[in-house]
Amino acid sequence: MGACSGALVGPNPQRSQRAAGAGPLPSQADARPAEERTSVVVSLIVGIGYGRWLRALTRLVAGRGEIVEGGRSTESMEMERPAAVSGREAKLSLTRESREELLRLYQEMLLIRRFEEKVAEMYTRAKIGGYTHLNIGEEATIVGALSILRPRDYVFSNYRAHGHALVRGVPPGAIMAELFGKETGTSQGRGGSMHLFDARQRFMGGYAIVGGSLPLATGVGLAISYRRGDEVVMSIFGEGSTNIGAFFESLNLAKLWKLPVVFLCVNNQYAMGDRPEQDSAVPEVYRKACAFDITSERVDGMDLLAVREAAARMVQHTREQHDPTLLEAVCYRMRGHSMADPARYRSAEELQKWLARDPITGFRRQLEQAGLLTPEDAQRIEQKVDEVVTEAAGFAEQSPSPDPADLYKYVYAERSPRAGKREG
Repeated sequence: MGACSGALVGPNPQRSQRAAGAGPLPSQADARPAEERTSVVVSLIVGIGYGRWLRALTRLVAGRGEIVEGGRSTESMEMERPAAVSGREAKLSLTRESREELLRLYQEMLLIRRFEEKVAEMYTRAKIGGYTHLNIGEEATIVGALSILRPRDYVFSNYRAHGHALVRGVPPGAIMAELFGKETGTSQGRGGSMHLFDARQRFMGGYAIVGGSLPLATGVGLAISYRRGDEVVMSIFGEGSTNIGAFFESLNLAKLWKLPVVFLCVNNQYAMGDRPEQDSAVPEVYRKACAFDITSERVDGMDLLAVREAAARMVQHTREQHDPTLLEAVCYRMRGHSMADPARYRSAEELQKWLARDPITGFRRQLEQAGLLTPEDAQRIEQKVDEVVTEAAGFAEQSPSPDPADLYKYVYAERSPRAGKREG
């Protein structure tokens, strides 16, 4: 399968061929070690030039600054972090040897579902304000794709980011507190649902602007390439983002400069109320990569193991070849575009058809049929997830709101304590 061809693949998809003309990975023998910084201030200014964004993010990741992040007091609520795996290790079979990892993946999908259901409940109780977008129906795509990343890899998301942050290891309590607008949130309650951020997990944010994170992810890819690192960037976006200039500019530069970016399109089949064939001349997103000779695939986003295997191929190719890739995961958004959307633009028959393919119940059925999940196992996992979500909601409820005296705090970039200091 080349960069300009492909098909929807299932549990055993054919591996994509490498895009023609991709250059070799620069030698790592003389690569400078990545320097860990403790605090850089990033000021998101509307209207800043594309090139300036790339240069700014290059300085950030190359170590010429620090990211200021808020304190955390919810470490006790963190789920177990996924182990880093290579592309060759990503394939899991429904056998006893893989049971522990399979159950962990099932638990992560269930955590996203129960967390989002709690968010919906809190929204209807007016505990959460502003626009709120849920990942219900996208769990297999999220867990399958993010589970194969290394801790040092970077993730850029969009405004539908709760599940992405959870899988990346951001504490559930900090996420919920951010949705509540509390000081203990990931952005001290200033960002809300669409602006989750955790530099320690290299989760570089949710973004309210459609496709807004695509150029930023490309900029971090440039920084990694500049310092000859071995990390990859996973840029997550919806199919509606692929009809704007930033998408094409980002893919073009990523290929031109051989940047280690995996572009993950979560095609939940609705850009607000429009289906892909209503707003795109090329509704199959993976085909759009052909214009830039980028290796691409399309995968069944409701199949956890299929997504994991496809994502592993993309990540391995990008990491080893320093060559961008694009993966389109076709799933289904089971709720409205946001909590304010009744989703009257789709039929009850269509919704029921996709509900029958629920990724969590489908994967649970696979595990049960393979003798890997007993009723006792399922009850234990459900109980653990419920405890985490309940504790997260309680933490958010009890957390303090921001002090009105800090109204103007974080509006402008503050001087870094390291500014003006030179390393010896």
